[in-house]
Amino acid sequence: MSDPENPYHPSGVRRWGAYLALVLVFAVACALLSWWQWARRAETIAQGTLVSRNFEAQPVAIDTLLPSLDSWRNGEEWRPVELHGQYLREQQLLVRNRVYNGNPGFEVLVPFRLDDGSVFVVDRGWLPIGTHQDAPDTVPQSPGGEVTVIARLQQSEPVLPGRTAPSGQIPEVNPETVARMSGTAGKTYTGAYGLLAGETPAPATRPAAVQEPVADEGLHLSYALQWIAFGLLAFFGLFWAYRREKRINALPVEQQAAARAPRRRSSDSDAEDAILDEAGIR
Repeated sequence: MSDPENPYHPSGVRRWGAYLALVLVFAVACALLSWWQWARRAETIAQGTLVSRNFEAQPVAIDTLLPSLDSWRNGEEWRPVELHGQYLREQQLLVRNRVYNGNPGFEVLVPFRLDDGSVFVVDRGWLPIGTHQDAPDTVPQSPGGEVTVIARLQQSEPVLPGRTAPSGQIPEVNPETVARMSGTAGKTYTGAYGLLAGETPAPATRPAAVQEPVADEGLHLSYALQWIAFGLLAFFGLFWAYRREKRINALPVEQQAAARAPRRRSSDSDAEDAILDEAGIR
């Protein structure tokens, strides 16, 4: 009979206790990672629901959502606001290196002076790169005179150090930069800008309008289930190893070492030699 104190014996408390501890630690780690993926999925779903709700909301006056020029509140992204005033057409700027449906191009920014004298930066849409790639071939003109604009709020983009742009262009949508370049500093909303949803009177042509973002949960659910499966497989592997060790210990002592030795994979040449031996050729 095998010695129970043998570390290979299935009743060896230290050995199998250590294995069980490792499996438990691994399973807990898998559970935590699975929970993290579930949480990420819940955040993604909540964000998608918020975007859809805001996108379908009715337009409100701008001071309802932005009570001061530097205001911005999380959760207001994509909310539509109604503006009335005039475009400062001569202060138009292009934002370079913008992608739309996988294509490079520019976004067209035009400051909009409201009836109360404040200025709100409107992103009128996207244009593809032109023949020389440093500017669009043509830029549709914004309407002149009195205009009513519906725009969807977006948070101001931060200024990234080291980025530059040619005259008439900027590297990011930063209303503070637009205000400085257009001479409207102190009058411009700097915490947010707006993506053009519609304008009255409507021009014959305009840059490509932004589309409602498509909610995508990603692979969080799949990853969460995979981590759960990994944790369960660890326990299955431990049980399989215990059963294997138990079967080996049931063998005669002289056969146990050979049973525990890793099996050498047979190569193609080994298989050919076996066939030749069976045929009596060698």
